Amino acid sequence: MGFDFDTPVERRGTWSTRWERYPADVIPLWVADTDFRAPPAVLAAISRRAAHGILGYTTPPAELRDAVIERMQRLYGWQVAPDWIVFVSGVVPGLHLAARHLTRPDEHALVPTPVYHHLKRSLELARRAHTDVPLVLSEGRWVWDEAFLAAAAKPDSRLLFLCNPQNPGGTIFTRGELARLAAFAEQHDLVICSDEIHADILLDKGKPHVPIASLSREASRRTVTLVSPNKAFNFPGAGCAFAVIENAELRRAFSADHHATVHDPSVFGYEASLAAYRECGDWLEAQLDYLRGNRDLVEREIAAMPGLKMAHVEATYLAWIDASGLGVPDPYRHFLKHGVAMSPGAQFGAPGFVRLNFGTQRSRLEQALKRISSASRPSPRG
Repeated sequence: MGFDFDTPVERRGTWSTRWERYPADVIPLWVADTDFRAPPAVLAAISRRAAHGILGYTTPPAELRDAVIERMQRLYGWQVAPDWIVFVSGVVPGLHLAARHLTRPDEHALVPTPVYHHLKRSLELARRAHTDVPLVLSEGRWVWDEAFLAAAAKPDSRLLFLCNPQNPGGTIFTRGELARLAAFAEQHDLVICSDEIHADILLDKGKPHVPIASLSREASRRTVTLVSPNKAFNFPGAGCAFAVIENAELRRAFSADHHATVHDPSVFGYEASLAAYRECGDWLEAQLDYLRGNRDLVEREIAAMPGLKMAHVEATYLAWIDASGLGVPDPYRHFLKHGVAMSPGAQFGAPGFVRLNFGTQRSRLEQALKRISSASRPSPRG
């Protein structure tokens, strides 16, 4: 079956966070959802539930729990028990639950930078002391500065945040890199909270995603893994995510706000997730092929633009672009003036960068890249 990722879909007027923020003459390539319709099987599942007509309180379906277990075993050789799975409305609430309930107010956390801003924001709102641990470019990949990490650990350190695949850098961390990180966590008795929402969006063939909790029983015992089909199958508005937590004590602490301040996923989120995991493998592979083409286009074009550079994107549909060579005070606003809205690097802890979402139709991406190229050219002297 063929799938159409090329035909533009009108999103203005649909309450889209991404498309409603900027004027109509701006191409919005910022917040991380795609411009692709969700898979047909997902839309059919949601339609069937809507046609039923009753949208009452919903228990997490046993079928979805089974689908998660089967997927973790099939993709990663990771044996997950049913009671390890805690359903939440999204990965972002999961990050905030981890910051608030897996640390005490007098404890310390370690967070990579640059990184998706809610990892750091969760610690700020929870008023937890933390140290930003820089990622560094090594052989074209954004990886942990392990020497800095070792020096940053304190006696009161309790929590280590991980984003794998890495947002915004696009790195798929290797088994060896993750094993060293897990050993560091064991050495310092840290809980790992691993955001793995992009685990299904792997663009480099032969580079598998490895959940850090799957490395060993010891790693599993100290890890909270946050997962969601929202990104890969593009239904974040329906909302469904889950945490995988073997350690019963961590699971109880993480779940303290259930039905207090954090709501369960919606019935549509459950339906969409079950359909995605059971029926949408072919759609996902077709989308990944399309995204690879978009990734390759972005990398070629950015490499040819003066003042811009970027590392190779192994995973995600996000390009982390170093615009410091342009010599402009605010790259985000500079490109916005030229009609392209990207995410400001300052949001991720790197003001000289911008993050571009290439999860869109190729014709639109080509138009945006022309505008970015125009913005990167030196201004003619008057």
